[in-house]
Amino acid sequence: MKISEIFYSIQGEGTLAGVPSVFIRTSGCNLRCTWCDTPYTSWKPEGYQMMYGPMLNEIRRHWCGHVVLTGGEPMILPDIIELTEKIKEIDQHITIETAGTMYQNVICDLMSISPKLSNSTPYDREEGIYAERHEELRYQPDVLKQLIAEYNYQLKFVISSVDDVREAREMVRELGAERDRVLLMPEGTTREVINERARWLVEVCKDFGYRYCPRLHIDIWGNKRGV
Repeated sequence: MKISEIFYSIQGEGTLAGVPSVFIRTSGCNLRCTWCDTPYTSWKPEGYQMMYGPMLNEIRRHWCGHVVLTGGEPMILPDIIELTEKIKEIDQHITIETAGTMYQNVICDLMSISPKLSNSTPYDREEGIYAERHEELRYQPDVLKQLIAEYNYQLKFVISSVDDVREAREMVRELGAERDRVLLMPEGTTREVINERARWLVEVCKDFGYRYCPRLHIDIWGNKRGV
């Protein structure tokens, strides 16, 4: 399995924000979001092949009870099912962070799904060579409905404008998602941009009964790897 990095930190986003967790960041992604904050796992994938043993040893070294499989896109990996089985054998809570474009019958305690809005399509990046493919793949309602039906889930939307809110609300309606499982997170990789967008996005969450999603790791460390 190609791994970009493994590190011990706190969960920065979602309903488990603040929880100490071991992060296993896989390398490789089937999307190319224009604002991707981990381009070393998507636009220019980096990493190394790693066996299950060293991964499990790293989890045991910290033994915090929570493991987050993130990426890139972990659900595209052919051996992701076996990895989740081995992590569950050592009694860890498993969160999988996914865009929800592919389904595999993994073991997962929290499916953290981040459906990609049209704001993610890279029309202006790399001369737009990935835009058409990205646009075709980014929203897969049948896959999302299956994940929502089979797993404990949260839906996390990256928001940069009011238009994004309208698009997210339409997705929520189409998917039949529960309102208290919907999280709106400001797009941005600096404290200043996130805080500016947070001020109006919090009001949107209050109006519609959604959760506001922070980015604690940006607040604490900035946009760095391994945090």
